[in-house]
Amino acid sequence: MSVNPLDAYQAVEKSTLAGRELEASVLTRSANLLADVRANWNSPELEQRLDDVLRFNQRVWTFFQTEISDPENPLPVEIKKNLLSLSLFIDRRTYDLMAFPSPEKLDVLISINRNVSSGLSGN
Repeated sequence: MSVNPLDAYQAVEKSTLAGRELEASVLTRSANLLADVRANWNSPELEQRLDDVLRFNQRVWTFFQTEISDPENPLPVEIKKNLLSLSLFIDRRTYDLMAFPSPEKLDVLISINRNVSSGLSGN
């Protein structure tokens, strides 16, 4: 059985990333997947790809909601409130996209993921 080099690299990357770096990496990955769907909007597999990437992004942000809500989370209260508001906006936009797909609606999700990722990685 041969091993895909990309899979091996991603496994090592995942095991060596910690905390914010991992969160930034996952957000960047989600942003790139969303951007790919947007760039290939006329693809015959659009419906399935859009559903998959929206669900992936939703899982990412659900994780953040859970982490932010944890009383042991050391983030300042104001940052927690802002991130929670942002995650609720993402939920609403995701449901809107599922009901009424439009490539332009992906832009804000892509932008938010990239900006939060950039902030997490210190860029």
